[in-house]
Amino acid sequence: MSGLAPDGLPKGNRVWADGCYDMVHFGHANQLRQAKQFGQKLIVGVHNDEEIRLHKGPPVFNEEERYRMVAGIKWVDEVVVNAPYVTTVETLDKYQCDFCIHGDDITLTADGKDTYQEVKDNKRYRECKRTCGVSTTDLVGRMLLLTKNHHTQDEHIEQHVERARSLSTDNVAMSPWTRVSRFIPTTTTILEFAEGRPPKPTDKVVYVTGSFDLFHIGHLSFLEKAKEFGDYLIVGILSDQTVNQYKGSNHPIMSIHERVLSVLAYKPVNEVVFGAPYEITSDILDQFNVKAVINGFRDRDSSIVNCPLTSIDPFAEAKRRGIYHEVDSGSDMTTDLIIDRIINHRLEYETRNKKKEKKEADVAKALNLIKVEE
Repeated sequence: MSGLAPDGLPKGNRVWADGCYDMVHFGHANQLRQAKQFGQKLIVGVHNDEEIRLHKGPPVFNEEERYRMVAGIKWVDEVVVNAPYVTTVETLDKYQCDFCIHGDDITLTADGKDTYQEVKDNKRYRECKRTCGVSTTDLVGRMLLLTKNHHTQDEHIEQHVERARSLSTDNVAMSPWTRVSRFIPTTTTILEFAEGRPPKPTDKVVYVTGSFDLFHIGHLSFLEKAKEFGDYLIVGILSDQTVNQYKGSNHPIMSIHERVLSVLAYKPVNEVVFGAPYEITSDILDQFNVKAVINGFRDRDSSIVNCPLTSIDPFAEAKRRGIYHEVDSGSDMTTDLIIDRIINHRLEYETRNKKKEKKEADVAKALNLIKVEE
């Protein structure tokens, strides 16, 4: 153990972070990246479905999906499953962790108590910065807005749109932690996520491309399979305009910058291409010295709209060169299936988000973090 953590205090050996990590996004990944800077090894506790239902409401992803997603993040050394919702000194001692790290927001139990109060009282708590501009609540809100505009024929559609909009942009919400500001990407943020090394001359470069919207277990499984074809994996991220052209409605749910960071956070990925062309041309293959192009046949979009792109085979040049391969990711998860889960449980998620907002707002008012309107 050596060196100082970002807060100026000594680093730990084994350090702890925990959470639900539902709909794992780059905000979660950034919290874990920061947490890793506090110690030599980062141990991450993930709560099970029962605990989340009790304290927050129904999770979007089940516990097995969430365990796998967290384990795939490049800064995570170990995952502890069934981690208790309330973090205790006993838990830290059980896993030989010096202290725990959490973002500068607040996590509350079902009865409104700070889940980290015990470790705070025992000086076993350290803090990192929350990533502004994204939250699971906001992503659910974006999907609900998408859903109500494009996937339902509800006679009260305007009422539902307005409700979803308030969830998405937090115009009504008062919580200082859940309130969502627009994510502003910087070169520093990208560099913090990027591996930062070019392929070695001896590396076999593998290329894949896609939207990678709402990065999920199907994406991760596919990238793990693709990486097996070589040494250096480059992921082409399609532009927002391209995704919208072939998916329609309000797709993609996440912007290209959000999707890039989500992909970069995972262990199989070495490099990304911003706004990659839909068609994998000879220029792309030659520039990056690509030796294998991989496509997954389980994760293809199921809601393609009629557009000029559908008549193009994006893999034609790779096939001509004999470097095209298809793989089975082993996962049936798709972005469309995630949206279906939100549709099917719309009222539950709306209720969950509103309860979470109110609970946090009540605590914030008590702490004088927000102004109480007269």
